[in-house]
Amino acid sequence: MTNKKKAAPAFDAQTEEAALRCSICTGEQTAGFRNKNTGHFREIMLIRSPADLDDFKREYGVEDVKKIF
Repeated sequence: MTNKKKAAPAFDAQTEEAALRCSICTGEQTAGFRNKNTGHFREIMLIRSPADLDDFKREYGVEDVKKIF
């Protein structure tokens, strides 16, 4: 077994936007990308702390993450 970090899935800034899907009931937050045309949300990672969100932003080079419910 190797401890190599998996490559981050690529995203196309032309067709997708960074989004944070938030559960109204539980407050759970999932970072991912929302397709601008279809509205389909692609999950990338669970956000458990502000540090997780910072890691997501840094890894994908995004500054603004839209919240969706």
